[in-house]
Amino acid sequence: MYLPRQLISKLYLHLQNTRHPLSPPVLILVALETDALCACRILTQLLKHDYIPHKIQPVAGYSDLERAGTELVSPMMETRGGAGGVVVCLGVGGMVDLGTVLALEPEGEENTFGGVEVWVIDAHRPWNLGNVFGGFPLEPETEEARTFSARTPIGVNGGRIERAYKPGKGGIIVMDDGDIQDELSKERDAYLALVDMPEIEDDGQDLGDSDEDESDNEDETGDTSVVAGRKRKSWSDFDEDDDEDDRPRQRRRSNSSSPIPESPRRPQHRGLISLRDDALFSSDALEPPTAAQLPRAPSAKTLRRRLLRLRRENEGVLREYYRLGTSYSEPISSMMYSLASELGREDNDLLWLAIVGVTSMELYGRSSAGIAVAARRSDARVSGWLGMRGARIRQLLRDEVRRLNPPEIGNGRVLPETTGIIPTTARSPEDTSIRLSPEPKFLLIRHWSLYDSMLHSPYLFSRLKTWSEAGMKRLHKLLAKMGVSLVQCKQSYAHMDMMLKRELRTKLLKYASLYNLDELVPTIDTDGKDRGGAKDGWGFVRSWGWRATLSAQDVGVVVGALLEVGKNTTSADDLPAGPSQDLLGVDNNNQSQSEEWIPRFWEAYDALEDIEALKAGLPTAQYLHKAIFTTGTTILKKKQISHLRAFRMCVVKDSPDATLFNHPGALTKLALWIGEALAEQEKEATGGRLAHGGRGTPLVVASLDDKRGVYVVVGTGGGGGPDTKFLDRESAKKRAEEKEAKAKAKEAQRRIKEKIRAEKKEAKRKEKEEKKKAKSDAGGDDDEEEDNEEDSDDDSDLSDSDSDDDDESDQDDELDQEMERGYGLNKFGTAFQDVVAETNARVRIDSFEHCVVEVKKEDLSGFLESLSMKVVIG
Repeated sequence: MYLPRQLISKLYLHLQNTRHPLSPPVLILVALETDALCACRILTQLLKHDYIPHKIQPVAGYSDLERAGTELVSPMMETRGGAGGVVVCLGVGGMVDLGTVLALEPEGEENTFGGVEVWVIDAHRPWNLGNVFGGFPLEPETEEARTFSARTPIGVNGGRIERAYKPGKGGIIVMDDGDIQDELSKERDAYLALVDMPEIEDDGQDLGDSDEDESDNEDETGDTSVVAGRKRKSWSDFDEDDDEDDRPRQRRRSNSSSPIPESPRRPQHRGLISLRDDALFSSDALEPPTAAQLPRAPSAKTLRRRLLRLRRENEGVLREYYRLGTSYSEPISSMMYSLASELGREDNDLLWLAIVGVTSMELYGRSSAGIAVAARRSDARVSGWLGMRGARIRQLLRDEVRRLNPPEIGNGRVLPETTGIIPTTARSPEDTSIRLSPEPKFLLIRHWSLYDSMLHSPYLFSRLKTWSEAGMKRLHKLLAKMGVSLVQCKQSYAHMDMMLKRELRTKLLKYASLYNLDELVPTIDTDGKDRGGAKDGWGFVRSWGWRATLSAQDVGVVVGALLEVGKNTTSADDLPAGPSQDLLGVDNNNQSQSEEWIPRFWEAYDALEDIEALKAGLPTAQYLHKAIFTTGTTILKKKQISHLRAFRMCVVKDSPDATLFNHPGALTKLALWIGEALAEQEKEATGGRLAHGGRGTPLVVASLDDKRGVYVVVGTGGGGGPDTKFLDRESAKKRAEEKEAKAKAKEAQRRIKEKIRAEKKEAKRKEKEEKKKAKSDAGGDDDEEEDNEEDSDDDSDLSDSDSDDDDESDQDDELDQEMERGYGLNKFGTAFQDVVAETNARVRIDSFEHCVVEVKKEDLSGFLESLSMKVVIG
């Protein structure tokens, strides 16, 4: 079932009204990522406010989720001695059948879910359609209610929860952010049609395209009329022949292993036709049937073929949806803030958590194209993350900041952010407000020097090419043009000269265009009054009194580093590891790995609430990003990237920090870091357009984990995709207008050409008549030949102009095809599964990010060879 966005508070209000001291605690399953942590913090604040007991369970992957289902969720079922309850999945389970994974739909049992209600809030796409349009306990079967749709609970229509629905009976409820309602109507119809179809096995035979072939075949095989010239038989002869002929025919039909319904037999009595009727046994093949004979009903074979064809069509719709590729939708922290807003509970703490969650998604490549390089377009006013939806979310957050943090009036002070300076201190000892700030695309600038912040920025790394000596010279030259010496820029930014900090934004804007850094800092035209549309591209900053002032990007970087590295920044070689075991089963090594990751979850969870713990994580974030810069520089400088058929490939194994990248999150950051640099190289080589039709070249990065004997492999998109499509909505409208104007111009030009052609023909006709009068009859044939040649010349001119028009229309069609559904999506997840099905490679797919897998060390080469033949970008 799915809950529409406008009813987002319905379930929580029911939970709030039905809770009592003896109720079981709400179980919250949380993924190990920043957005899910922020959503968990928001939800727990709401639960604490209403005195609802709850329990948090971190989940590292699908094996952990299955273990939680067996140990925690399944015992809650009323059929197993539990009292039911609510399970909330934050960032987990949206792409798999939760009824099976959490053991809520055991095979052979009529009573499913047992009063356990599962709420699913997940930004991963595609949805598992069984959760969205099914996932509820069926009503008891009666004579009137036998089908799936007839046995749905009251208040559920086509999987959609309506106001009449009463929670409490259990089931899986997906919270819709608008995608299901707007985009999955075709998949809904196909799913509901399939669940109501009778069970029938498909033997894979070719069913043809229509029922005409079936009727023709039946006429050939089932024709009972007697051919002219043959001896007329009695009725008993027909019965005997039927017994002899039908048996081998039935054996031929049921030659496959799948059961076939009983073949239709000729009826022994026809009520409307007399046995003495001569028309039935007439030897005249052309004699029509009597008027009393009814049209023959379709046979069982025809009905079966129709049913199979319909089943295949609907299964094809679902298969196409699942193979579109992975993507991300609205961050779940934003969804949770919407819930708090519906309940009237919004405040600065919850707003800040939502801002950090949204920023973390944008920061680490979670986009509407899956995990992919950030889509940056120099000709677009809006940054590319999540396209127009991302722009609306950011604008909503800016409006909320203005509403909950009104500006101080009457003190006469000039705020630093209004003069282009990013704030580094609070306004007062009690200041905990959130402010908008013109943040440059530097990394941890408040806690690093200006030089280190610029050096470790992925934006500058890709555009200035700072992995090379020439790139470092460009960076130094940019600083020199800005009038900042190396001595000054290498001291802490907080202690830099105030005049330099005040002029930094102006100087960056002045010289950025010389180095292809147009989006380095928000432009001056965004400094309007606080109205809708103003301050586009500005960041968010919060103060904790005199203790600290951090941006949302800083917090996202620190929390992510704590999840991936932990507070211990020593080399991972010093950590004990279990024995390496086969990947095809659940091994102790994988369990020990998740046990190592889960304590990091609590460190990051505490850092979101405790500013001192957050400040203590700053060295960890700096350590991780130094390792990313060093490793990325080494790979690019030594040209360790190979170009395979469908993607680029590099392996991390000789770096001193290689063990850091055994964590999928850290490896993904490295892949995005390198991928952005490669995307900029592609644009320079192709005149500003990415390869693969604007989708960019995908990148596969593998990191060797020696102690476990596996490679961790991640596949990222190349920087194009739906973000650019949504981003160009205005340009698409402009292109449509241009196309319409071009069509009108073509039509006018064609009319002019036809008019000119008619005038030419008329002139030639008059000239021909004059020549005929002047010349003798002997020259008439030559005139006809000349006329034919002239007519053919006119036809060729017209056909050439038509072909030019066709070429232009083909180009327009290509532009439109580029923007079709699934364009640019990350399809590494389906490609990995296809490779596993086709080869004997030992692969473990356990991460919630389907573009992350683990491959046995010995099987990597064969795995990559097979992967290179797959389609990895939509």
